[in-house]
Amino acid sequence: MHDDLATLLRRRKETIADHAFRDRNPAAHLEALKSVSEEILAWHQAHRGEIPARLEHFLTNCSFDKALVYLESGGTWTGH
Repeated sequence: MHDDLATLLRRRKETIADHAFRDRNPAAHLEALKSVSEEILAWHQAHRGEIPARLEHFLTNCSFDKALVYLESGGTWTGH
């Protein structure tokens, strides 16, 4: 289910968690985070109207961790 989106969401999560990168080059780290976030937003725009309502909700609210959990659950996780 939307493996391309899941890949982007994982990359964003990994970028956030990369404290060594952030400490070594804060500007580049911020740019990498900005870039992947923009890719996620572009994906969302391109797929509006064809994704499940729950995933739409998570992406609209920039709840990217929840969107990833939803995708990894095969669409069964409803969130909190």
